[in-house]
Amino acid sequence: MKGSIMKISDRLLLRKRAIIETVNDELKNIAQVEHSRHRSFDNFIVNTLGALAAYCFFPKKPTIAVQRTIDRQLTLF
Repeated sequence: MKGSIMKISDRLLLRKRAIIETVNDELKNIAQVEHSRHRSFDNFIVNTLGALAAYCFFPKKPTIAVQRTIDRQLTLF
């Protein structure tokens, strides 16, 4: 990736890219999500929601351990 200023949360997720790619691969190959031209938006949503519902029933899913800490410090944007 090109060097640029990123948010810390984006930088942490970039480290977990292998897990994110694994989930995308499982959705494409096992849950049969296809990149195709649907004739209507409803068909696209039904295909996507069906694949996500099937993914919920997978016995073994990769996870990302993300912990958020809330501190009382002043944050300047």
